[in-house]
Amino acid sequence: MANHSQLGFQDASSPIMEELVEFHDHALMVALAICTLVLYLLALMLMEKLSSNTVDAQEVELIWTILPAIVLILLALPSLQILYMMDEIDEPDLTLKAIGHQWYWTYEYTDFKDLSFDSYMVPTTDLPHGHFRLLEVDHRIVVPMESPIRMIITADDVLHSWAVPTLGVKTDAIPGRLNQTSFITTRPGVFYGQCSEICGANHSYMPIVVESTPLKHFEAWSSLLSS
Repeated sequence: MANHSQLGFQDASSPIMEELVEFHDHALMVALAICTLVLYLLALMLMEKLSSNTVDAQEVELIWTILPAIVLILLALPSLQILYMMDEIDEPDLTLKAIGHQWYWTYEYTDFKDLSFDSYMVPTTDLPHGHFRLLEVDHRIVVPMESPIRMIITADDVLHSWAVPTLGVKTDAIPGRLNQTSFITTRPGVFYGQCSEICGANHSYMPIVVESTPLKHFEAWSSLLSS
């Protein structure tokens, strides 16, 4: 959950988000090294007298050609690794289908016979004390902790986007098309997200709430709803 005046990411709750945070820190360190080198060279040129030795220096030209290529490789390799990890869906334990509407979500647990529900934002006037305004819903998604979850995402009317930052998930919901993504929750908790695609007048009133629980609690919840 994001806090006021927070400068960094939310605490990662999935392996993919942990990798994304580490890559972000890695890219920032590379950017810091580049900025430090450029500032040093600028200061050196301002303080030192220009000499003819720097005009036709082939060694310098070779360095400033090869060095950027090395930097790009250092950024590209971990980036490609994370992209393949995000795209890989290997034998999920549970499959959920999310359908975006104006302006609510419908969820279907496809591994169960009759387990589906609509998820609306709780109005501020009905919000229980201590809950988050514009983020709480009347029906949360409940998923088992430490289990691979496959999300199939589509829309019924206009473009939407199913996004939960702490899980590292953001996938567009497109009418007539099925997109899929996956995640694994590494700890129990309640994780908040919102529709991240401008979809009309009430775009900001489409929150997403994912509740991660131990497997036995998920089985009890699913048995209660499907009965």
